[in-house]
Amino acid sequence: MASAPQQPQLPLFYNDLMPLNSQDHRNYRTRTIDAAPWLAKAHALPITVDEFVQAQRDFPIVFSSGENPLPLALMGLNEGVNTFVDAQGKVNDPVYLPAYIRRYPFMLARLKQEGDELSLCFDPTSDVIGEFDDGERLFDDNGQTTDATKRVLEFCQHFEQAAQRTQAFIGELKQADLLMDGEVSIQQEGHDQPFVYRGFQMVNQEKLQDVAADKIEQWNRNGLLALIHAHLFSLDLMRAIFARQVKQGTAPTGAPRSVN
Repeated sequence: MASAPQQPQLPLFYNDLMPLNSQDHRNYRTRTIDAAPWLAKAHALPITVDEFVQAQRDFPIVFSSGENPLPLALMGLNEGVNTFVDAQGKVNDPVYLPAYIRRYPFMLARLKQEGDELSLCFDPTSDVIGEFDDGERLFDDNGQTTDATKRVLEFCQHFEQAAQRTQAFIGELKQADLLMDGEVSIQQEGHDQPFVYRGFQMVNQEKLQDVAADKIEQWNRNGLLALIHAHLFSLDLMRAIFARQVKQGTAPTGAPRSVN
């Protein structure tokens, strides 16, 4: 259900990556769009720990399966189902949009495998950036970056910093052996047996109770305990998301079964 949403070489949603530069992209602009078709079938989106408090009001927060788990906001419980976005990619309800979405089509990427320097890149297949008549210019007549580009760069830098904090958080959970395979049973009206969702990880509350007091105090001081609680509280929204699927006609049909 919540395997890490990534392609073999490129991150989720990115079809290509190109470094932004004033020579090739002097006349490029960036513009806002009112629909994102690429989001319509995305049911699980990466989020950072900086977003847990806001995201847990709208979505269940789980962790992807595997050895390198990622925090994910579930916008649907089934593959290809996003209950907050219509078929055209328009957000149909007021909802928090994860930074991963707001960052697209830009991102910081390492151009050389052996180097540590990150460069501002973009997906050239996106209709957000290009040689448009409208929108904000990315470079001025002298080839200098505009305020629009500086804002994009700052946002991407903040995202990378949040990603590092997220990895540190995951490291703490793994070191304490707190992650376990998750499972939630949801009873749909008219069915004798519940639908059982698996394929994600969650914090083991029993093991959390056994964590040493000094470690809990440390987590309380540095904010990690609040993140754990935000994750656990958000799991109650699993049934709310399922109810949205039922209302929209995207809930599983047929006999109840396990869904990974």
